[in-house]
Amino acid sequence: MFPANPSSEHLAVDYPPRDGAMSPASQGESSTYAGRVKDFVELHDQVETGVDLLDSLESFLSTFQKDLSVVSGQISELQDRSKDIEGRLKSRRKIEKPLSNLLLDFCVPPPLATLILDTDVGEPWISAIGDFERRLVALKQRVRVKAARDLTDVAEGLRIVAATKLRSFFLNMLQPIRTSMTTNMQVLQTSIFAKYRPLFAFLQHQAPTVASEVQRAYIGAARTYYETGFRRYSRSLGWVKARAVEKPEDIVTIASAPGAAAITEADTERLSYSRIDGPGVTMLYMADDKTHKEPVEALFRSLMLVLMDNATAEYTHVTTFFATEPLPATNSQLQRENSSSGVLSPTSLLSPTHGDFDDIRSNPGSDWGASSPRRRLTSMQSNNGTPPTTPSPKDEQTALAAVWKQILDPVLDYCKTFVDSILGPTPPPVIPLLTMIRFTEDVMAEIQKRGCSPLETYIFTMRLQMWPIFQKSMQENIDAVKRYADGTSTGYFRAKVITTDSVVATICDRYVVMFNSFVSLTNQPDETMIFSNLFRLRQELAKLIVTHTDKIEA
Repeated sequence: MFPANPSSEHLAVDYPPRDGAMSPASQGESSTYAGRVKDFVELHDQVETGVDLLDSLESFLSTFQKDLSVVSGQISELQDRSKDIEGRLKSRRKIEKPLSNLLLDFCVPPPLATLILDTDVGEPWISAIGDFERRLVALKQRVRVKAARDLTDVAEGLRIVAATKLRSFFLNMLQPIRTSMTTNMQVLQTSIFAKYRPLFAFLQHQAPTVASEVQRAYIGAARTYYETGFRRYSRSLGWVKARAVEKPEDIVTIASAPGAAAITEADTERLSYSRIDGPGVTMLYMADDKTHKEPVEALFRSLMLVLMDNATAEYTHVTTFFATEPLPATNSQLQRENSSSGVLSPTSLLSPTHGDFDDIRSNPGSDWGASSPRRRLTSMQSNNGTPPTTPSPKDEQTALAAVWKQILDPVLDYCKTFVDSILGPTPPPVIPLLTMIRFTEDVMAEIQKRGCSPLETYIFTMRLQMWPIFQKSMQENIDAVKRYADGTSTGYFRAKVITTDSVVATICDRYVVMFNSFVSLTNQPDETMIFSNLFRLRQELAKLIVTHTDKIEA
């Protein structure tokens, strides 16, 4: 719409002339455009060039985008491959040590084989034989692995050579025991046998027949050694005992004897034989001196001390040297034990004997298993090399105690014969008898500390044998005082006995000595066996004093 009254202020609109003629203004513009045609053409060319460049750039960017997508896919693939390689590397690193241990278990180093084949048994064998046994155990555990089967013949040959050399070695070690009594058995056991204990353990595991032969040879040699020594020693003690026979007379008989010596104090020197830490023992050469004499309790103490030292030392050696040890752990087993709980060990992955392995499909002729029927596996070792089953601790302790008993049976018999000669048919006086009883108790306490239960049983039985004899001796003293108070004798005609002051005083003195001796030999104040007999003897002695006093007054 236009305004109703157009004002002069509105611009006029130029219209072209009707006859087609150009106005001056139009002509001026046309001339201007005509003068700039070249610029417009150049601008057009530049625009087309720019369009072409843009099209080229568009094509390049499209191609670059496609290439970038391909590269991105390749990078993603490389990343996946890198992760896979890293995971495989970690797995290889985990398997590296178990595989190394497995290879170490399988192979037999040339220096080890050379040592067994070309050298005599000595200290270098101690460590080498343990290493060799670990390899034997590993080969038996991996019997279905081809590498283990390849080494079977070599390992078996080395085992036989080692067992043969060790047999000769241990049998030669027993020669000093068989040939000379001057051999110190304890030094031989602690310095030589104990040092070569691993070699005998190898025989126990890998050649039990040879180990049994060595054990029997040791039992025979040690039995002869101890039997000869104790036979000579007990015989010498018997000679000394025969030089000073002490009659087992009661206190009345001793006090009534003509010229009876008055004794008012206990013999502390003889009482000291009731302890282990008392005087020295009687040596074998002392018996050659025909003037040498010792009380019976000293001889008993010497024999028991020698028995205790030798028997406990032998028991310690037997239970240590002949005890069955577990098989040594292989490197792979140690690796498995050190692995994390609940995580499958890489070693178990390498082991075809692992519980997850399909034993039904396992074929000894293949490393990977086959569907053929499974045949029975043969052991790498012969019957001589089959390790014995591990006995229970109780059964093993019983077996070792039996070995000890086989060695010391003659010794125990000689000791029992000597002790029986002391106790019967005429036992020693009551104070020496109690001294020997107390010494057996001290010996039992020491044997318990040393842990020799068979010898403890032997000494306990001997102690039980002495107590009834002691009780009988005390009863004889009580009856003797009672008969003396009643004025009767033990003779056939039972002559009348008259009490005298000197005899009664001597009886009282000997009772005091007996009482003091018993108190010195008693550690427990409530010893019923001791003090009940003393109390009964005291009562009869009191009656004797009263009866004698009444006779004097009358």
